[in-house]
Amino acid sequence: MGAVLKLDPLGSWRRTHYSTEITGNMDGEEVTIFGWVRDIRDLGGLIFIVIQDKEGLIQVTIPKGSVDREVLERAESLKRQYCIGVRGVVRRSEIASGGVEVIPKELRVLNVAKHPLPLDVTGRIPAELSVRLSARVLDLRRPESQAVFRIQHVVLSAMREYFSMNGFLEVFTPKIITAAAEGGATLFPVQYFDRQAFLAQSPQLYKEELTISFEKVYEIATYFRAEPSHTRRHLSEFISVDIEEAFATADDVMKHLEGMTVHVFKAVKNKCEKELKTLNRRLDIPRTPFPRFTYDQVLEELAERGIKLEWGEDIPTQALRTLGELHPGFYFITEWPTASKPFYIKPKDDKPEVCEAFDFMYEWVELASGGTRVHDKELLIKRLKDQGLNLKSFEPHLKAFDYGMPPHAGWGLGLSRFMMVITGVQNIREAVLFPRDRFLLVP
Repeated sequence: MGAVLKLDPLGSWRRTHYSTEITGNMDGEEVTIFGWVRDIRDLGGLIFIVIQDKEGLIQVTIPKGSVDREVLERAESLKRQYCIGVRGVVRRSEIASGGVEVIPKELRVLNVAKHPLPLDVTGRIPAELSVRLSARVLDLRRPESQAVFRIQHVVLSAMREYFSMNGFLEVFTPKIITAAAEGGATLFPVQYFDRQAFLAQSPQLYKEELTISFEKVYEIATYFRAEPSHTRRHLSEFISVDIEEAFATADDVMKHLEGMTVHVFKAVKNKCEKELKTLNRRLDIPRTPFPRFTYDQVLEELAERGIKLEWGEDIPTQALRTLGELHPGFYFITEWPTASKPFYIKPKDDKPEVCEAFDFMYEWVELASGGTRVHDKELLIKRLKDQGLNLKSFEPHLKAFDYGMPPHAGWGLGLSRFMMVITGVQNIREAVLFPRDRFLLVP
């Protein structure tokens, strides 16, 4: 198989081009490329090496009879996923992918990979999701996995662009807290010096308070819920996209959800053609306004199809699946029973048993929830008492209501669920680099 492999130093070598920057117009030019061996074929007189870098693939062709002996020995020692550098000459090629190849003058082996690999980086041999997640860094070499997170990069950029264009200020709120935004059933406790604290479930209370200073704020950050649920759409650690707007109602911030969604879809469609093709995903720009159905209307629809729910109860998964069949695409469920929503959601003035809350849906999956908030301190205290929450735990938050809390509204959207809609992946764990759930704590 050749000489015993010795690792080469990076030394003074620096990349001159990424794989996608090398074209047939560069015929005869010298380049330096880096990447990982994705595939190797030894055809006797020729060795073909496919190198993958962060932009794509490039073929290195080694004619055994006309390259330096040291280059040949290193090439013969290579295996998949070895990290290498190549300095060579560009040649047009009718058979190479992309119509171009590199003939090496020098080849450096920067690191090796232990074999057998836990999964096939080319994707030709499929692996179960559990196997892929256990070797996640290697799984992220697959084109499909890379496509998901390249799209996510564009999604986040487009979200920030939308919020900035609409006057929102990006903020960062504490992730170690003393009280929960929605009670304590799903909190992760942490030892905070000599006191007990908790990991934040959401930025809810802080973002409300910040409307006093900045009026319109947003945050994209990680939060934590000790959810016992173990489904294709639940995680214990997740990224939430949150907004809060002063002098606004639920209807106003619903329009921002519509506007942001359309803005994001347009950005992905324009900038991620290659990634969408890799995922075999067609992306149609949704039309606004999205349909709106009240909680009562939804219950009536379900009853007509034999699914009878008591007024006030949450909508179970099977009923949501039926709604997804009835309403493909994006839609809102509005005017929920007040008792079913968190204490900070404002009851309707003319019908207090119903509140100004909404859920933002795609087919049967809830992507976001939000609504008009309670800005009157006495009503907020009543809502806390009605839900059996300890007023003392919320004293710091209640104090903010002594400083001229404006009427306000907002929402929180699960980024990974939103990514499932855009990319078509069927399990939320595929839309997270290193997912955390009830059973996953490594890698």
